[in-house]
Amino acid sequence: MNKLMNSVKQFLVSEDGPTAVEYAIMLSLIVLVCISAVTSIGVTTAAKFTAANAALQ
Repeated sequence: MNKLMNSVKQFLVSEDGPTAVEYAIMLSLIVLVCISAVTSIGVTTAAKFTAANAALQ
């Protein structure tokens, strides 16, 4: 029983959980920024190709 109590105390004191959550939040924000950047570049590129197509016709 003492071993179980020590394990529970160690789990509650450990900072691995919050650190993992912080990394997950940072990763999700980085992914969100990358997706919005790619979307923005795609829209701009599509507009450029449409303008070039119109100029050629």
